[in-house]
Amino acid sequence: MKYFHQPVLLEEVIEYLNPKANQNFIDCTIGGGGHARAILEKIKPNGKLLGLDRDPKAIAATGENLKIYKNRLILINDSYKNIQEIIYGNKIDLQFNGILLDLGLSSAQISAEDERGFSFQADQPLDMRFGPDGSLTAAEILNKWPEQKLLEIFKNYGEEPRARMAAQKIVKQRAVKEFTTTLDLVELMDEVYGGGRGKLNPATKVFQALRIAVNNELENLSAALPKLLQILSRGGRMAVISYHSLEDRIVKHWFQDLTKDCICPKNFPECRCDHRQQADILTKKSIQPASAEIKANPRSRSARLRVMQKI
Repeated sequence: MKYFHQPVLLEEVIEYLNPKANQNFIDCTIGGGGHARAILEKIKPNGKLLGLDRDPKAIAATGENLKIYKNRLILINDSYKNIQEIIYGNKIDLQFNGILLDLGLSSAQISAEDERGFSFQADQPLDMRFGPDGSLTAAEILNKWPEQKLLEIFKNYGEEPRARMAAQKIVKQRAVKEFTTTLDLVELMDEVYGGGRGKLNPATKVFQALRIAVNNELENLSAALPKLLQILSRGGRMAVISYHSLEDRIVKHWFQDLTKDCICPKNFPECRCDHRQQADILTKKSIQPASAEIKANPRSRSARLRVMQKI
């Protein structure tokens, strides 16, 4: 399979990260290397980039796509949540001036050629793991998790308005026949919506919820952000591209907390947290793709970019 990922908000990412000659960067979700290539061009001749991805296919593809930069590119097949272990375990002795997290799926992952079940373009196994480091699969969730837990992830991770009905039908269906492929789930969600299809496939939000649960995405993001801040040099910038409100809310609120000298509850008579401002926000509002980019790459339409600078 040819691994392809069209970088979203590329010009805006470069503008806000402002990479300069001989600086070092981390691309936490390198995908096919689209953003990384642009950064590497800006930080030449000696600047280095550490590229991470849980998907071994992405690491292999980036190694091939960016082989001309191999002397300045460090590729590691691991999750950004392990950033401190990655740096210290691999004895990476660099000061990092910028960090990028692009939290979206790549075009390759949601193509019909990928066999992990991220998309409903083809009938594929219900896997949805980004990499072999995970053991939980979407099939296991659908076939084993109790109705209440299904309801919770569909509601909380997918913001699915018919979460209760979907959970009930799944429990009823799996008693007759287990879910094994994406088509099984698509057909069930068609039943939930009575065969009616709007702009979105009825299974879209449930697929999102399952993917988030399988890969522990929101918990990993929340845990990783403070670790990444520690790695970032003073004056360095962090850019995060999110694709749904759950991710964006985590990033937005964390960025806001970084700008405060106190994060105690408002009803506390005095500060007890000893928190101090650690960053300035460079994007007052999230940056969204221009209409021309959305037309060229419709999958970019939900992207939101936020950037902060460590002080």
